[in-house]
Amino acid sequence: MAAEKFIVKIEEAKEGENGRASRGPVYRNVLAKDGVKPLPPGLHSCWDIFFESVKEYPNNRMLGEREMVKGKAGEYSWLTYKQVYDLVLEVGNSIRTCGVVQGDKCGIYGANCPKWVVSMQACNAHGLYCVPLYDTLGAGAVEYIICHAEISIAFVEETKISEVLKTFPTTGKYLKTVVSFGKVSNEQKEVSGTFGLKIFSWDEFLLLGWGQQYDLPIKKRTDTCTIMYTSGTTGDPKGVMISNEAVLSIISGVNHHLESINEEFSERDVYLSYLPLAHIFDRVIEELLIFKGAAIGFWHKDVKQLVDDIRKLTPTVFCSVPRVLDRIYSGLVEKLSSAGLLKYTLFNIAYSYKLRNMSKGYKHVDAAPRFDKIIFNKVKEGLGGNLRLILSGAAPLSSSVETFLRVVTCAHVLQGYGLTETCAGSFVAQPDVLAMIGTVGPPLPIVDVCLESVPEMGYDALASTPPRGEICIRGKCLFSGYYKREDLTEEVMIDGWFHTGDIGEWQLDGSMKIIDRKKNIFKLSQGEYVAVENLENNYSLASCIDAIWIYGNSYESFLVAVVNPNIESAERWAEENGQTGHFSALCESPSAKAYILEELSKIGKEKKLKGFEFVKAVHLDPTPFDMERDLLTPTYKKKRSQFLRYYQDVIDGLYKSAR
Repeated sequence: MAAEKFIVKIEEAKEGENGRASRGPVYRNVLAKDGVKPLPPGLHSCWDIFFESVKEYPNNRMLGEREMVKGKAGEYSWLTYKQVYDLVLEVGNSIRTCGVVQGDKCGIYGANCPKWVVSMQACNAHGLYCVPLYDTLGAGAVEYIICHAEISIAFVEETKISEVLKTFPTTGKYLKTVVSFGKVSNEQKEVSGTFGLKIFSWDEFLLLGWGQQYDLPIKKRTDTCTIMYTSGTTGDPKGVMISNEAVLSIISGVNHHLESINEEFSERDVYLSYLPLAHIFDRVIEELLIFKGAAIGFWHKDVKQLVDDIRKLTPTVFCSVPRVLDRIYSGLVEKLSSAGLLKYTLFNIAYSYKLRNMSKGYKHVDAAPRFDKIIFNKVKEGLGGNLRLILSGAAPLSSSVETFLRVVTCAHVLQGYGLTETCAGSFVAQPDVLAMIGTVGPPLPIVDVCLESVPEMGYDALASTPPRGEICIRGKCLFSGYYKREDLTEEVMIDGWFHTGDIGEWQLDGSMKIIDRKKNIFKLSQGEYVAVENLENNYSLASCIDAIWIYGNSYESFLVAVVNPNIESAERWAEENGQTGHFSALCESPSAKAYILEELSKIGKEKKLKGFEFVKAVHLDPTPFDMERDLLTPTYKKKRSQFLRYYQDVIDGLYKSAR
């Protein structure tokens, strides 16, 4: 593979033996061909990152949130690095006053806000294991994590206090102290008292440690700093233990990558925090921005008003997931289509011209500067006016959306890939390289990467055009293991390699394309294996649908699917075909189902899918797949077992009618 511009081979391929699968060559980012860039001296823990920035940037803005005026979000108000530091020391003193010591577990349950970060930094200061809980979790999952991690103290968003109290008396063996980010009602105090639980409002808790002074313990790179519970697509969540060294390593790698493309973060950067801090992606990005003395502004917890937060904050860096970027894309396209023929025509001329120049190798800032000023500047201003970097992770971003946003936002739009177990970052695409659209780019300069063959799925890591297989990663950014689950750790950590479960395909330029998921395969009754995630990615290219879940099993010979139709496409089809009724009624229409099925078949033929990979029957659900029905994880991955439970009757009906 001729890809020396971005990666270098450091080990040769190995043929499989003794029942082991073959392993392809090991590659490393060319930036690290002579070794990984060392960390700045004196950094041994996540606390050191913050502490050094407080010394260097004491008066810089650090944490900001919008002030609520008569129920409406107003301007951002800010705490400086020094103000946050003083508050962290107060919180830490109060924690220690409760008898919590180094190595104990501290839960944080709620949406991103300044107090979330303050609580996290207090954990870092005193060597506690920070155990985040997604704000979308219900009492059942919260109960499991509190008991499994043995959480003794928890900081909780005011609106989530009731969920925590539902976990008692089961969690009472471990959880002794709860601190609200806001207030606590008298009723909640009474309920807590019956279980022997101490519960404090934020202000009450700060007074608890007043006048106390505790020395900060020595923290080592090998110490665990957080246990992050995976969102759990199947079974109970797994507690991923992440060390200080893993976080420091990933910060070094991302920083090295950004420096190499002249896009490194600085104290002038402003970041919008809305992805869950309970997820490693946002946690690591915020640690890096804190390392650089940058400003972090928080959304006001209404996804429908996210663009308003962007306009008010005017961020320079925006990390997102495809689902949100898809909404931004749809909103821009909708505005464009209703702008009138002249504006629509001018936009298309500008878009085609800029894209053509970018395809020739021009940087996006040089591809069409005049059109940027008179056409695309309106898009840029709609996103705050200062945005220079958009990072997308957690799931594949469609090539059409990525291409569109690269052209019109006047910012770098880069896909990345990583897992909680790899401390978020493993691959990041290069800016101004259109050939990398649809890929996650080359590996970061802190990991070694190879592919391992998966014969049962037909993936060969030793093939020349192109090598495909399970992505395996090695490096200091890897997790320390699953908490209390050595058996599961041994399943994925083999000879120092973490087996991701994701199927990758090396591209000729050294970038990686995620094409499948190893576990998401099943066998149909005729013995054919189906890689369902790959199929869903293909069928999702149909413009008439927003989302699709495909199902099959070894007792059936064909596939069926549940589809969220695109409402604009459905209504346009209805108008053209003389169909009447609201969107929900259209989804019940046999004609609409036939139309969707026909469009899916077109995609199948275009992608040259095999006969058994074609969907034979569909159910149209007007309600988008959501977390409220427990169909999606907080990072929008499908909970396939829950999908089947929820749609079991629908699936049975589809098979019955199709037969």
